[in-house]
Amino acid sequence: MSSDLLNIAASGVRAARAGLDVTSQNIANAATEGYVRRTLRQSEVALAGGYGRIGDLSLSGVRIDGLQRNADMFRQAEVRRTGGDAARAASELNTWQNVEAALEQARVFPSLTQFENALQRLATDPVDPSLRTAVLEDARTLTRSFGIAAGGLDTVAAGLQFDAAAGIGQVNLFASQLAQLNVHLARATPGSSDQVSLLDRRDALLAELSGYADISASFAADQTVTVRIGGSAGPVMVSGNSAGSLASTTTPDGTISFALGASPVTLSSGTLAAAQQGLVMVRDTRISLDAVADALIATANGAQATGVALDGTPGQPLFSGTGAAGIALALTSGSELATAPAGAPAGSRDPANLAAMRSALETADISGQASALLFQVASATQGRKLTSEALGSIASAARLAFDSQAGVNLDEEAVNLVRFQQAFQASSKAIQVASDIFDTLLAIR
Repeated sequence: MSSDLLNIAASGVRAARAGLDVTSQNIANAATEGYVRRTLRQSEVALAGGYGRIGDLSLSGVRIDGLQRNADMFRQAEVRRTGGDAARAASELNTWQNVEAALEQARVFPSLTQFENALQRLATDPVDPSLRTAVLEDARTLTRSFGIAAGGLDTVAAGLQFDAAAGIGQVNLFASQLAQLNVHLARATPGSSDQVSLLDRRDALLAELSGYADISASFAADQTVTVRIGGSAGPVMVSGNSAGSLASTTTPDGTISFALGASPVTLSSGTLAAAQQGLVMVRDTRISLDAVADALIATANGAQATGVALDGTPGQPLFSGTGAAGIALALTSGSELATAPAGAPAGSRDPANLAAMRSALETADISGQASALLFQVASATQGRKLTSEALGSIASAARLAFDSQAGVNLDEEAVNLVRFQQAFQASSKAIQVASDIFDTLLAIR
């Protein structure tokens, strides 16, 4: 009896000490990012049955079965999915805000309005040198505004290209680290401290990876992970100890596409998807801006061609080049503005051709096109802001739901400290009682 009691009490001491260690570890890592709360798995020990004994009832203490992480696979998948959506929305919002800022700071619309007002003032006295010079300077300012806007869009595109390259590097790094972790997980003892630490690192890497691209993760019995990129139908990026390498290809229009080896990858969430879509948006905005610049060039030059300059010579093109980045002022002097109609003598005050230019600009609605482009970008930015806020709230809710399960509750851990301490003391007392009984029995004559 005393020997059995000693074994039972000793197993209780070991279990209580292990419980104290796990509780202390939980408390120490309460604020550690990616740490998942551990609990100690225990089971009863039963002696084998014998004559007059039922083995299941001959309890002989407690057995430590290992550590268990309080992590729910479904909630972890939700955190990854919602986190990836929120990351894409936030990145897209940032891109739209940058595009909006590039257009607004370039002041294309105010410059167009100022140029049209200068033409209107010139109509009051078509031969006034100061008014002609003012028109030319406002035209020069307008071309610079287009150039600044185009340069701003190029800067946004370059930033997206850089972000995409950096993101690809991070994705490939995380994939190689997951492949290395798979090797260690395959060798780790189930329920060991080693294994749960590796699982924390595995899940943290998956969460980081989902911030860049949508992934699908499946887990084997030994807790190794297989990762597909681009969703459940995408190509396998991590399998066992091997990891693929994601790459991008840049097209002539500045947009990018992704591939894993020879397999194309279509991304729907994460910052890489946002960078890809952002480059498409920058391209489309640049096309619209170029259309406004080309319409201005064609309209102004067409009106110049139908009139004569102040010296009576045929009107020459007002603007040169094409697109927002290429538009430039072609005239060098205000006297070259063709304000008079064809056939008018030198020094003519007839503003017929100037009126025709103003009418052509009004018909083409160049200012309206620029205003519509700004409104479109501003509306899209506001829409992205609402989407980002909504997806951010969803991601926060998913994270809170996971943390409520996997996070460390200090109040609960404080209770466990007292409980395991009392269990340790009780088991120690049982050992002392068993020793006293054994000594008493030996002292009997």
